[in-house]
Amino acid sequence: MSAQSAAPLAASPRASTGANPAGLLVSRVITFCWLEMVKIRHDRTELYTRVIQPVLWLLIFGETFSRIRAIPTGKVPYLDYLAPGIIAQSALFVAIFYGIQIIWERDFGILTRMLATPTPRPALITGKAFGASVRAIAQAVAVLILAVILQVQIQLNPLNWLLAMVAIVLGSAFFSTLSMTIAGIVLTRERLMGIGQAITMPLFFASNALYPVALMPGVLQVLSRINPLSYEVEALRGLLIGTPADLPLDFAVLIVAAVAGILTASALLDRLAR
Repeated sequence: MSAQSAAPLAASPRASTGANPAGLLVSRVITFCWLEMVKIRHDRTELYTRVIQPVLWLLIFGETFSRIRAIPTGKVPYLDYLAPGIIAQSALFVAIFYGIQIIWERDFGILTRMLATPTPRPALITGKAFGASVRAIAQAVAVLILAVILQVQIQLNPLNWLLAMVAIVLGSAFFSTLSMTIAGIVLTRERLMGIGQAITMPLFFASNALYPVALMPGVLQVLSRINPLSYEVEALRGLLIGTPADLPLDFAVLIVAAVAGILTASALLDRLAR
């Protein structure tokens, strides 16, 4: 979508004037989710290319380690254990670079127009955070389809699938706001790309996505307990393959992380726009 077509949608006074805060929040979330769906519909190339990496993790890493039984996962086959972790990983890799888009919008003047409306900063950031989850959901569905093809024992309960999507949305919201927070600090695409690449793999490996927490060194176990990705993965495993999970705790951590990310990114939005 061009800057000229996106700007009126982002800055339309009708979307903000006379609406209550809750209405503005819902309006922004719907608007940015719709914009992401339009972008995906018009250009699916990025979606296809980003699916390649999780597919390779499942097909190569998952199948290989399932055969050599190098990672003990109890009665759960390793491929089944890995699949929810790869779903969370694919969502992380999409969301952690979402801040590049807000820098692009600043450079084209779109962000300034959005900030000129009466819409509260948290509503704008919330809309963008949940808009980022659209791509994450699309990739998660692709990985789920592959997992079913590979005969991963996925739970067929529709409620479990719905809650799994909620967990992915919350995780994506946090990591996209983390990216927007970094954007508000470093202010340039190049720096954001460098920091994003530097923190992505530590976030991934310091989680329970690939192996049980009990197998980690002590320092990594501590990092895993404060890493929101671990709670997202645990929730996905509990919902999709039926392993033990403390779902109230998992969702509470994801909600708190997303809210904290939204507030932090909102506080830096004016700095980014200057």
